[in-house]
Amino acid sequence: MIVYEKALENKEYEGMGTTLEICLIYNNRAYIAHIGDSRIYRIRKGIIRQLTQDHSYVETLVEQGTITKEEAKHHPKKNMLTRALGCNAFVEPDVLVRGFQKEDIMIICSDGLTNMVNNQEIFKLVTNNFETAPKELVKLANQNGGLDNITVIAIKNL
Repeated sequence: MIVYEKALENKEYEGMGTTLEICLIYNNRAYIAHIGDSRIYRIRKGIIRQLTQDHSYVETLVEQGTITKEEAKHHPKKNMLTRALGCNAFVEPDVLVRGFQKEDIMIICSDGLTNMVNNQEIFKLVTNNFETAPKELVKLANQNGGLDNITVIAIKNL
């Protein structure tokens, strides 16, 4: 597992909730709990797939067909969460179980990465050099604007 993180300094988060990604890997299965707009991806046989669904206002608009995925990228309420830790006394996570086969790669990342780096760039860096990918992805997100905290964890099933 490779982890790399960059946190913004002096940013106030008062009154805001936070996201949660849990990924327990056991017996070639990934047990996932998810709240918010951080994401978990799986790369398998040359394909990157987002396993979690964002809990955001804009994602709801996309699901309803009100806006397109492209419009969502620049929507003024892009970071407004519909589900987060710390906003309510109780919040229920999405829970999933997915296969995690030999050579699969899991990417767990914050929206600080996915708002600055697209899925194709994530795929390219992770498959080109798994060991350096988290650091390189944070570097690329910063080069593209680095507007939020950036966390990247990469796990490969050897």
